[in-house]
Amino acid sequence: MNWQTLTDWRQLLNWPGPETETLVWLTQVFVVVFCTVATNFILMRVIDLIDHLSRKTENLWDDALLEAARVPVRLLLWVVGLSVAAEMLQSVSESAIFEYVSEVRRVAFIAIIAYFLTRLVSNVEHNLVNPDRVEKPMDKTTANAVGKLLRISVLITALLIILQALGYSISGVLAFGGVGGIAVAYAAKDLLANFFGGMMVYLDKPFKVGEWVRSPDRAIEGTVEHIGWRLTRIRTFDQRPLYVPNSLFTTVVLENPSRMLNRRINEKIGIRYDDWRAMPDIVAAVRRMLIDHEDMETDYRTLIVNFDHYGDSHIEFFIYTFTKTTDWVRYHEIKQDVLLRIMNIVDEHGAEFAFPTRTLHMHTSEPGGRDDEMEDDDVEDDGGDPPPRARRKARRGNRNRRDHRQGWKGEQDQETGDDDGE
Repeated sequence: MNWQTLTDWRQLLNWPGPETETLVWLTQVFVVVFCTVATNFILMRVIDLIDHLSRKTENLWDDALLEAARVPVRLLLWVVGLSVAAEMLQSVSESAIFEYVSEVRRVAFIAIIAYFLTRLVSNVEHNLVNPDRVEKPMDKTTANAVGKLLRISVLITALLIILQALGYSISGVLAFGGVGGIAVAYAAKDLLANFFGGMMVYLDKPFKVGEWVRSPDRAIEGTVEHIGWRLTRIRTFDQRPLYVPNSLFTTVVLENPSRMLNRRINEKIGIRYDDWRAMPDIVAAVRRMLIDHEDMETDYRTLIVNFDHYGDSHIEFFIYTFTKTTDWVRYHEIKQDVLLRIMNIVDEHGAEFAFPTRTLHMHTSEPGGRDDEMEDDDVEDDGGDPPPRARRKARRGNRNRRDHRQGWKGEQDQETGDDDGE
């Protein structure tokens, strides 16, 4: 190997050709790759410095842009460096593989730009729903839907551009897609139904991620964890995942308790019939207690406290009111406090809560009646004779025995007469 050829540095600046010595073009390729690596290292340090400075600002777009460009810029730099090295090798080699360098480079550029745009959309979506980055975060469901649409648009556009760069006619592809779309739509009608069901969820917003939903028509109840294009994942209260096809939401009745304004307390209280005189005072005291309660919403919601019902063993009044909070745990704490206060009010008015009771009326017979006569029959006479009831039983027994003997004798005579006749 002739190392003296490298002393003329001007040969390294010339583009290699078939007559270029092997040591020269190898050195040129090595220099290109080395410059690519060094430039990549320096560029990453610059991006880290800019990112550190941008974090001190309140603008969320610069952070999303730098984070999205971090990997695509490195890939773009490598594509440029390697494509230059490949073209150098193409000029000194007759291999057919190097003929596709230009097409691969164009496809790589398009793919890198599409990758950068999808990362940018994802980062902006994350920043818009982050309460630490913005004062009024965007609804997570809306941001997720818009982000998915933008990413799908970028991918479809990049695919069409790549096909055009490779020499395929986009108009022919679109025409084929229009004709074949009918067959695809018929074969994947369930998939499309779920897709459009997801679109309706995103547009109508009957619920969003993190809300509690339930359906009176189906056994669906839990917290929404994820809304996809085909399925929505709901976490039930026993912590099991429930996967619901989006097409189902277009046909069922759906309730969203997370958007309730208040929670209702509807209870019936029963006191004894003996305490009916205290009922008006108890009802008035309970009403005043609810109005003065700091956790009850009585200004803009219905408040009813009235005597309502005659029960089997009690008289009943009911309360109908609403709490200010919608939190499930806090609601039960307030309800407990209200019920305890009602117990104190009933006790302060000298009344008692009723419990199921039953009154039994006993029938007593009059002196000298039939019961007394029957009891006298069982008492023996002074003369030692048996009581009248015993004498009657004895007479009935003798009569039955006599009838039995007569019947037996009559049957015997009948049998004898039959024999004489024969």
